[in-house]
Amino acid sequence: MNSVFRNWSDVRIFLAVIRAGSTLAASRMLDIAQPTVARRIDALEHETDLTLFDRDTRGFRPTKAAQALLPLAEAIETAALDFAAKAHDLTHTRPIRITAFSANFSPRVTQIFNDYSATHPGVKFEFLPSVKPLDLSAGEADIALRITRKETDQTLICRHISTAQFTLFGSRSYADKHGLPTSADDLCGHSFITFERDDTSPAMHDWMVRHVSPDQIVLSCHEVELLHAAIRSGRGLGLINVRMAASEDDLIACFDPPPELSAQHLMLVAPDAHRRPEVREFTKYFGPRYAAIFK
Repeated sequence: MNSVFRNWSDVRIFLAVIRAGSTLAASRMLDIAQPTVARRIDALEHETDLTLFDRDTRGFRPTKAAQALLPLAEAIETAALDFAAKAHDLTHTRPIRITAFSANFSPRVTQIFNDYSATHPGVKFEFLPSVKPLDLSAGEADIALRITRKETDQTLICRHISTAQFTLFGSRSYADKHGLPTSADDLCGHSFITFERDDTSPAMHDWMVRHVSPDQIVLSCHEVELLHAAIRSGRGLGLINVRMAASEDDLIACFDPPPELSAQHLMLVAPDAHRRPEVREFTKYFGPRYAAIFK
């Protein structure tokens, strides 16, 4: 062999010449200039060190060597078509995976998805509710709606949505029975419920243990929904996102949000996901509408 076979596109030209019977007819089939087709056949014969076609006035007739290679060439063609089809499917049918705390998928936010889907029926979504931050760089999700106090990965595409604030809340039943503190220095005599789990930020639990004694913490929850339910039941006071608590008629804020509990509310997009046209188009649509909810 004169050189290593490496030009896979010549297989397509080889098949076209066999099927069309001449380089001229093959050039029309492939929409390639006839001299280019002839030159690529010559190059393929040179690389394989085989005579693949007998040339005469009637055209190109495949030799025994060409006939022997034909099934393999057809297998390459099938694999290439399958590759293209799979790539198309991955690009056009892969859902956009969005992770956020479950409360972020509120009716107003869900309506944004519904409105987008109405005009983009080919775009599918997969929602991944999770308190634990999923790793966008590792491909665990495409988009994250995240409240964080940490520096974000600089490789992620980031949009600032709002500043999330937190403060102590109690239920009306708790307030009627025990009253409510008016500042972080007025916590003696009250009971508290905290949120604590290994895979999330400890900021709120750390604030709690700095301000109250251990015997005042009557319950530690591992799920935000359980924390809210326990506070609503009147079991004790707990830290809740101010905007989230606004929809709870039974919850009363004890005092203004402590600045040290504030966190950044961000929309983050994985770089690989952002390269997909449908993800870029969706984030351009979703971002400003989502941010408007928090103004």
